Amino acid sequence: MFESLKSIMEQCEKENKDFAEVVKMNEMKSTGASEKEVISKMERMWSAMETASENYDGALVSKSGLSGGDGKKFEEYEASGKSLCGEYISEVISEALKMAENNACMKRIVASPTAGACGVLPAVLIPLYKKEKFSVEKIISGMFVAAGIGQVIANKACISGAQGGCQAEIGSASAMAAGTLVYLKGGTAEQISTAAGFALQNLLGLVCDPVAGLVEVPCVKRNVVGAVNAVSCADMALAGIIAKIPADEVIVAMGQVGLKMDYTLRETGLGGVAGTPAAQAVVLK
Repeated sequence: MFESLKSIMEQCEKENKDFAEVVKMNEMKSTGASEKEVISKMERMWSAMETASENYDGALVSKSGLSGGDGKKFEEYEASGKSLCGEYISEVISEALKMAENNACMKRIVASPTAGACGVLPAVLIPLYKKEKFSVEKIISGMFVAAGIGQVIANKACISGAQGGCQAEIGSASAMAAGTLVYLKGGTAEQISTAAGFALQNLLGLVCDPVAGLVEVPCVKRNVVGAVNAVSCADMALAGIIAKIPADEVIVAMGQVGLKMDYTLRETGLGGVAGTPAAQAVVLK
């Protein structure tokens, strides 16, 4: 089990392997599974992400009525050519909305690292896979990078909104996605770590305040924020921008911030936007 991103980087250098290979080999060692078995498991996750995206239904609305259809709206807006974002970012936003709405509508998704943050990683990967024609094998390798980053965050801090706020969910997912993008674009292990640290640092202090206790508002839109944040952080790292605070220290800081959050801001549905009059009106219904 990895205790730090630094330990992964050191192993990469020592064994002359890339980030994904180191994570994959350690997964095999810790579980006793064969290379074929660990790859097959990751392939199933990727397939589930693709299926969830393909089967998105813009007419479907969650049981609460709080979410549904926004992925379709944004897709139509993007097609109109009026979007302020470029093609890739627009597709990322659309995918993040779709996947998070799938979760709200009780459809099959992949927790990455949690169900509430399920839209971030596929949002950056699916458009890139289609746009740049990466092989499935390369995408799978990228997902091992995401898994390694997520494991470190879980070990050093937390990935639960109830424990650390939304920074632990969307923040972790954004860090995982940022590092994965850097890997796919040929970045170094150090740049992967840098991007992950940037992404988590940008979302430090984000509270978990689900309206009516449901993973819908503001959760769906925060998947978009996490995904777009990941892209910008990956590009900064690939540009050679150096982190002033090591990613491992950012992770520890995130855990400490989570512990200091008032309980009303950790998935209880009492504070933040969940405590607003509009949100309370939803609860009272």
